[in-house]
Order: sequence, then structure tokens, then C-alpha cells
Amino acid sequence: MNFILKDENAVFYECGYSCDNEFLLCVDGVKYFFTDARYYFEAKSCVNAGVVVLLAQRNLISEVRAFLRKMKPSNLVFNPDELSLSEFNALSKGFKINFKPKANFSRLKRICKSEDEIKILKKASEFGAKCFDEFAKFVRENGEGMSEKELHFNASLIFRQKNELGLSFDPIVAINENAAKAHALPGDKILKKGDLLLLDAGVKFKRYCSDRTRTACFDENFNFSKEQKFKNAKMQEIYEIVKEAQAAAIKVARAGIRACEIDLAARSVIAKAGYEKAFFHSTGHGVGVDIHELPVISARSETLIKEGMVFSVEPGIYLENEFGVRIEDVVVAREGGCEIL
Repeated sequence: MNFILKDENAVFYECGYSCDNEFLLCVDGVKYFFTDARYYFEAKSCVNAGVVVLLAQRNLISEVRAFLRKMKPSNLVFNPDELSLSEFNALSKGFKINFKPKANFSRLKRICKSEDEIKILKKASEFGAKCFDEFAKFVRENGEGMSEKELHFNASLIFRQKNELGLSFDPIVAINENAAKAHALPGDKILKKGDLLLLDAGVKFKRYCSDRTRTACFDENFNFSKEQKFKNAKMQEIYEIVKEAQAAAIKVARAGIRACEIDLAARSVIAKAGYEKAFFHSTGHGVGVDIHELPVISARSETLIKEGMVFSVEPGIYLENEFGVRIEDVVVAREGGCEIL
């Protein structure tokens, strides 16, 4: 398949290197990496064997067009979600090449992870879990009286591990009613004893992401284990429902079932408890070099789960102006079940 890519993570997956000014072309089985002089030397030393690195003397699209005139492929697959309209028009204008739009074709290629990729993802998850423990210690010792903004700043420092790791995404640190916003921004709310604190964070290791969410009660024994004791009875009730929902989804997750069946396992527990409308997002998403990949674990997803698919399991209940609870782990599907990374 002849194709063109621009997305950094998709390009990295295909050739072992990427930057913020690039195109990757695959024509007749050979991959060609286009970049400018700022990245040329590094690209040559970092790309996988067999990838041809080409220096763009003009703007990238002009160089790619000149190359296509020379190679004359009859067709070229591209992701319509990846190129802007102006980029696509500039790239394709005047060519007889059949440009074939195929959304997510790169993500579909990498939907099942190799065992080597799974080892990296597991290591990323281990680093991420260690950072959760380190942040819990910081909160026990320093958190009382800190704002969400201060807690968020320190979480970002801890999860970067002095720049030894990257962030999978900007951490979510939310107290009480702010935790009812699934992707809450940190505010000025101050952490007090007895408060609910939600942390959703992850690290990047060798470009692969981890993703984890814990909801915990802030007290003298503060930690991010799944065994939590809230002073507020309603918080405890909701927490136990979400924990049961996550366990139910993890129990059924395995190769050979549909993604919607995993979602249903979690959603049924929450619906039975009377909080169906308070769980308003999908149960999970694929995790890899992108923090959100395929498969989608949702009520509408008919994707057949296969060996090596890696995805999050993260049910939640969100009560506006009160609090929210989410518990998340990343798992890899196996024939007989799933393994929590």
C-alpha cells in the first residue's frame, strides 16, 4: 500500500523517528522521510534501517510533489483527519494520482500490539504507578492547604521525573465538585482533610503512553490504592459502585468478545445502582504511542477484541456540583482474559 503520513506518532511508528516538520511517503514498499535541515542529521541517525531520509531544500509540500512526479504512483492512501484542506489541495493539485482517503488507517495498523510493544507499555505503566505513589507521598506531607493549581504543578514535575519521562497528557487533579468534570481544569480550590481527590495521569516511556486514574480520600493515610474509606457516606457508596463496575469490565475483557460487551459490563453495574445518566463517556480507549488509539470501548463499538489489543478500562460517575469518581487501569487482551499493565 502506497501512503503518506504527517502525524508525528504515526510517522514514529512507521520509521522510528519523527519531528514537527515532516512527511513520510511509502511508495512501492520503500519509506521516504522528508524533513528540513534542522532535523536532517538527527533523522538520518535515528530512522529505522531501510528508511530513506530526504532533505527538503524548499518547503516540504513542494519537495513531496517533485518526488511524486518522479515516482508516479497510481494511488496514494492518506488520512483525511490528518491533513488540512489547504495542505491536501496544495499536495494533490494537478496530479493524476488517485488520492484515497482512509481515516485511521495508521491506527488500524497498530491496533494489535507486538509483545515488544507490550513490554514497553508495561514498563511505562510501572513508571506511571511509581509516580502515583510518589505524588501520594507528596500530598500526605504537603498537600493540606494547597490549591488544585499547586497540586497540578507538582504532579507534572513528579510525573516528568526530572525530564527522564514525558507526560502522556496534562495531568487532571480535581477536588470534590471539580472531579465531576471528567476533564477538569485545575482551579483555586484548597485541599482539606476529608476531601475527595481525583488524579488522572500518565507518562511516556520510549514514546509509549501509560494512563491511570485513581480517586482517593485525603486524610493522614492518603494513598491511591483501590481500597478507600471516605468520611462522606455518599462518596463511599459511589466509589464502591465505580470500583465494582471496573472490576466487572476487567473480568469480561478478553480476546474474542466485542468492545461493546466490555462497556456493557461496566455500564450495567452503574445503571443497576441508578446512576446510568451520570456515566456519560465510553468505558475505555486504546493506548499506545497515542494516548487515545483504537479500539474504542463503548456501547456502540462492534470491534472484535483481539490478542494484543491494549486499552483502558475507566468507568466513572459524575454528580454535578457534588463530586466525581473514576477508576482506570490499562489492560492487554489475551485469549483467556486480560492482563492489567
